[in-house]
Amino acid sequence: MKNQIGVIGMAVMGSNLALNIADHGYRVGIFNRTVAVAEKVYEANKDKSIQAYPTLPAFLESLERPRKMILMVKAGQPVDAMIDQLIPLLDQGDIVIDGGNSYFQDTRRRSALLESKGLVYLGVGISGGEEGARFGPAIMPGGPLEDYQKVQPIFEAISAKVNGEPCCTYIGTDGAGHYVKMVHNGIEYGDMQLIAESYWILKQIAGLSNSEIGDVFSRWNAGKLESFLIEISSVIFKEKDPESGKDLIDVILDKAGQKGTGKWTVEESVNLGINTSVITSAVFSRFLSAMKDERVKASAVLTYQGDPGGIDRQVLVDQLENALFLSKIISYAQGFDLLKQAMTTYGWSLDFAKIAKIWRGGCIIRAQFLNDISKAFESSDLDNLLLDGFFAAIANTTQSDLRRVVSAAALQGVSVPGFMSALSYFDGYRSADSSANLIQAQRDLFGAHTFERTDKEGVFHHEWPAVQ
Repeated sequence: MKNQIGVIGMAVMGSNLALNIADHGYRVGIFNRTVAVAEKVYEANKDKSIQAYPTLPAFLESLERPRKMILMVKAGQPVDAMIDQLIPLLDQGDIVIDGGNSYFQDTRRRSALLESKGLVYLGVGISGGEEGARFGPAIMPGGPLEDYQKVQPIFEAISAKVNGEPCCTYIGTDGAGHYVKMVHNGIEYGDMQLIAESYWILKQIAGLSNSEIGDVFSRWNAGKLESFLIEISSVIFKEKDPESGKDLIDVILDKAGQKGTGKWTVEESVNLGINTSVITSAVFSRFLSAMKDERVKASAVLTYQGDPGGIDRQVLVDQLENALFLSKIISYAQGFDLLKQAMTTYGWSLDFAKIAKIWRGGCIIRAQFLNDISKAFESSDLDNLLLDGFFAAIANTTQSDLRRVVSAAALQGVSVPGFMSALSYFDGYRSADSSANLIQAQRDLFGAHTFERTDKEGVFHHEWPAVQ
């Protein structure tokens, strides 16, 4: 019998995805450029309906028609190289599925290329890491709807489930799936930054031990902050280093890596004119973290001068819970704002309620309050998530705690760019009037860029006094 689907690329994500598909009753062909890697996966899983093939033609010959294959290779040039190898071997209607973290504009280009040759290209965002790929990720498929429907049963079967609902929904045409995955990852950057800042406040200002911080995170995870990232953080703080016996968190170097999806989100927000300040601060903070040697030098030159005042540890912990919750809401609001603008720019039709639903399970940002986000987008056509009655009430009642946390951090000399960005965005967004009128006056004076008026319609230029 022919295989119902194939997976190309047997690294961690590809091999685990293949096993997940096989576990759900599908026959899976696997191929890897280094044949021994695919053979090793096959040999370790002979009890499953998986078969490895030594050549690409043999792999393709094993697949039902129209052939369906998932590329799980490194994003960028390796994807293009694999596509170049596949095109001469494929027949019209065959479906190539990119399950990696590809840049959405690359996906749009590849979609057009394969369409011109009578082939189908699906750009599919898959979130959840190794465990998600193996046991149920969140899946964000993009491409022609009628062709996605040919693989929909497989994707829905292997995805995570929340209340029996698959964490998989059709996103939109060409690069829409990878775009939504990109924004998901940007929000993930923001979440991780805010959580890291919360940890640092608890450690540096409240003076809690790692074990005590772990207890705080455990309590938070039992309430409104319940989420995968809060849960794993609570575990991290309790873990010991087997080599030194110290808390493992204390022997991990404070240099954060990245793979580029957060940077893409920031670039997109600049291109589309959307404020994603929390996500942006998270990306910039990773840049700064990488400057470890320079920061060590600066610490001996740039000294702290402030007025710390007294701190009530328990009050700060309670305030921080609300500050973190509100800041997370603001970060998600910014992410969905970017998605809204992308719909107009790229001609997609995105269902925000369904997107929020599929992020409830399997993915890295899965969190309890995504249920409330989904409900908010189901009930009305929101300009911004903060304008929903439920979230507006949270913002209005918890903003004072965010202000106190930001103030305490500033006075104590603790860097919290995520919290500060969230608060600044909130105050800027809720302000009917702003200082931008001065900026526009300056632009008109030095460059005759014109301005609009508050008292009548039209575009105007003023003859300003000469300035030497």
